[in-house]
Amino acid sequence: MSDIIKLLPDSVANQIAAGEVIQRPASVVKELVENAVDAGASAVTIVVKDAGRTLIQVIDNGRGMSDTDARMAFERHATSKISAADDLFGLTTMGFRGEALASICAVARVEVRTKTKDAAGTRLVINGSEVESQKPESAATGTNMQVKNLFYNVPARRKFLKKDAVEMAAITREFERLALVNTGIDFTLIHNDVTIFSLRRSTELRRIADLFGKNLDKQLIPVEASTSLVELRGFVGLPEYARRRNPLQYLTVNGRNMRHPVFHKAVLECYEGLLGPDVQPNYFIDFKVDPSTIDVNIHPTKNEIKFENELAIRQILVAAIKESLGRFNAVPSIDFEAADVPDIPAFASKPVAPCADNPFAATEPPRVPDRPVARETENWDRFYDAFNSRRAKCRSNRPEKCFRANLNSMARLRHRRRCR
Repeated sequence: MSDIIKLLPDSVANQIAAGEVIQRPASVVKELVENAVDAGASAVTIVVKDAGRTLIQVIDNGRGMSDTDARMAFERHATSKISAADDLFGLTTMGFRGEALASICAVARVEVRTKTKDAAGTRLVINGSEVESQKPESAATGTNMQVKNLFYNVPARRKFLKKDAVEMAAITREFERLALVNTGIDFTLIHNDVTIFSLRRSTELRRIADLFGKNLDKQLIPVEASTSLVELRGFVGLPEYARRRNPLQYLTVNGRNMRHPVFHKAVLECYEGLLGPDVQPNYFIDFKVDPSTIDVNIHPTKNEIKFENELAIRQILVAAIKESLGRFNAVPSIDFEAADVPDIPAFASKPVAPCADNPFAATEPPRVPDRPVARETENWDRFYDAFNSRRAKCRSNRPEKCFRANLNSMARLRHRRRCR
């Protein structure tokens, strides 16, 4: 029996890896911006056309790459972040595997212009993992990466991309996550020649307001705790501003975005009794921990992170949020010893004095006109005699007419009495 197991070519292996790492245009934006952050950039510009189908361009002013590094960066498992397995437990950078660029160039046409501070620039063109050209070229210090026609050689992947509005919404969400954790960097996002975001370096609260609305900073209260295990800081929303749809919920650790169901449930636990079952609070919480106590290498996109002291950090998080909610009177309370309650006029023991400056107050009490004490009495006997005589006639002649006449007489008599 002949041997059937063979080693896959690098181009095929890169396309397989791209299925895990590069899922949609937003994944390309994430990987390229993280590389720019690792390069020490202070300004990053993202240019997108047709929601990433036609072009994704990331321009930064970081350290740049030499011509050799530019070529090596697109090789599989080529990285400058680690050199040994132990380095995985002390990571301080966003990227470390060396898979992203190799996966991107396997499913797109890539053009790179890069330059270091002390060397000439270089231009590199790669088409489907195949290097087409590399030559010197003048460029600004930093890196200009263009990814064109994403998934052009994988028709099934390109066919199942969603509409431009959906893909652009995913790019915007990824941009927001990256901008939140890198407040010291200027970010610009341009789509189809329209500037969507232009953010300048600022504080955490200011960056939140620039991304999600200027009124949002008034709806948040700070959360802070510092222990030997974790340094926790961020903001949580007041209960009255909880959202039914699309709550703003962001967790970061050491400058890296993450999804952590345990910490998410811990935040919701702090709002029990304050929110209904159909609403959730906003929160922006960052954890600073020892890199050796977390493992970021458990998910292809590095969005899930394992904590060594997860239970203890959860308890610290709950205590810090509850303390902040109580300090800013976000939790309702009842004061049973209200000593300085103002008197209510309706139940006051003393009458309330009239206002001295009331221009409508009367200077003298109103005078009541004099009325006679004794009134002229009515001659009831005469009235009843006339009534009885008319009733006798009605019995013999026309009773209905006489009865109405009697009623009219009684009405006239009552009218005269009221007029007096």
